[in-house]
Amino acid sequence: MPTPADTTDYLKLSVSERIQLVEDIWDSIAAEASTTIELSQEQKTELQRRVTAHHADPSTAVPWEQVRSTLFPNQL
Repeated sequence: MPTPADTTDYLKLSVSERIQLVEDIWDSIAAEASTTIELSQEQKTELQRRVTAHHADPSTAVPWEQVRSTLFPNQL
């Protein structure tokens, strides 16, 4: 189990390194959870609604690169 000192080591990383760490952790959780978490019928319905809306008008989508550069303008 990590000690309190270990849990703050991440603060020594740069912001971009911490963002990458969070992304890596999220990816590992998603990979593990993809076999254990079930969506509710309401969630499935909402996802289908959003996919249908996107197919009806794909121009409303914003590329991830644009979102990321807006959120983190000094990180790229």
